[in-house]
Amino acid sequence: MTSIWLDRRAPFAADPFQPDSKYDTVVAGAGLTGLVTALLLARSGQSVLVLEARHPGAVTTGNSTAKVSLLQGTFLSRLARQYSRKQVQAYVDGNREGQAWLLRYLEEQDVPFQRRTAYTYAASAQGTEKLREELSAAGTAGLDVDYVRDAGLPFPVHGAVRLRGQAQINPMDVLDALVADIRSRGGRIVGGVRLRDVTGDAPSIVRTDRGSVRADKVVLATGIPVLDRGLYFAKLKPARSYAAALELQEEQAPPPGMYISVEEPTHSLRDYEVDGRNLLLVGGHGHHVGRTDSEKAHLAGLLAWADKHYPGAVATHTWSAQDYHPTNLMPFFGKLPRGKGRIYFGTGYNKWGMTNAVAAALGISADILGGKMPWADTIHHRITAPAGAFSAVTLNAGVAARLASDWGKLAAEGRRFDGFTRDKDRPAAPPAPGAGSTPVAARPAPVPGEHATATAPAEGHGSVYRDGNRPVAVSTVGGNTCRLSAVCTHLGGILHWNDNEQTWDCPLHGSRFTNEGKLLEGPATKDLPQAGPA
Repeated sequence: MTSIWLDRRAPFAADPFQPDSKYDTVVAGAGLTGLVTALLLARSGQSVLVLEARHPGAVTTGNSTAKVSLLQGTFLSRLARQYSRKQVQAYVDGNREGQAWLLRYLEEQDVPFQRRTAYTYAASAQGTEKLREELSAAGTAGLDVDYVRDAGLPFPVHGAVRLRGQAQINPMDVLDALVADIRSRGGRIVGGVRLRDVTGDAPSIVRTDRGSVRADKVVLATGIPVLDRGLYFAKLKPARSYAAALELQEEQAPPPGMYISVEEPTHSLRDYEVDGRNLLLVGGHGHHVGRTDSEKAHLAGLLAWADKHYPGAVATHTWSAQDYHPTNLMPFFGKLPRGKGRIYFGTGYNKWGMTNAVAAALGISADILGGKMPWADTIHHRITAPAGAFSAVTLNAGVAARLASDWGKLAAEGRRFDGFTRDKDRPAAPPAPGAGSTPVAARPAPVPGEHATATAPAEGHGSVYRDGNRPVAVSTVGGNTCRLSAVCTHLGGILHWNDNEQTWDCPLHGSRFTNEGKLLEGPATKDLPQAGPA
């Protein structure tokens, strides 16, 4: 699965990593937060190094639907239920400043973007009450919103909140411009280097999987902080959602604006013109990372919804993205607790990262350079409402329950693979046509070097079983069967096989690994170890 933004791109040309070198600031993460922060610091004359574990845009930025909007579904009304009018206004002011900075920068750099009207729509009569609440909250915060009956969609709606003058982008065009700008100011951007830890007094030692460098300041722009100081993994719900680019039939056309529904599952729409074709991008059908029976089913549901309203549309790309939702709703950014005033971070953008990421970068760079953002100060001094505290308790109770449940299941199962204790317990498959009446065992081929009880999954499948006291994750992808530890390297969750992306996903805090155990994203900092022979 590759997003339309990441497809057909030349490989990233990384700057060389130089261990033992010294910088004013090291930024971990080359998404929108990290690169905007790096540029703002490089503009001030700082020496800046950006560390990226893979390549720019590899995680959330390159897999978003890239709407640069101040109308964000029903988020403002949700904020207004928990926070004072002053706090909600600070959130809007920060997003407004982030949006203005980004669009002004794109104009200066001749990076294309499109102005669009944003709509939050209700597909049901019940959803109109949420629209009324959002209309009130957005208007109170100074947004020029109005209520319309017709949103220009090819299916009936019961109403929509409208905000004109918003924008949509190709996020990788933005990152390309930022990378070039940072380098022109002496900044360095390396790929394939993962931050592991930050230790010591100023200058701090930044430890990576390729050696260490020193820095006066460190910025964690890694989606979720990869250092556990502040325990932000316990304050964020990791969620995956799905997207597709669709080529429509000749008589069809994408709707004229940017859209998102108030109902669940969420449905998001926008257009994107490429190679003379105007594609429809749809998104939604999200879920908690690692806590669904089938990720494929979520993507299939999204595509089925699109086909219902755009019959015959053909998917050119499908992909998914991971976002983090704070239990208290408000994004986190600024100084990391117990970071001795030298470590900064940004996280929890609630799926609206195109504005929140830039706002966080503006706030972080102001803190480092001695500036002041009034809206940022207001957000920093928020007080979590009882609803936010209850949400945190609920989230972490669910994490604890999942951890205990998954380990308990393995303890009860003994040495078991894919639900069967030994080969003789497996049901027999019906005989193949023309094969007579002798049944053929319904099992995949054994994994080389393993006992007969540990058999290889079918292509594209993965399972977890217990080998003695070891939880083992086994999968087969591209004909290659891998046996790994099934224990997440962050806090010990039992991994779940993602059947859509063929990855191992942690249902606790959202760390994800390839079928071969390579870390992709999340709060973990280490790959999965091999399980070794059975």
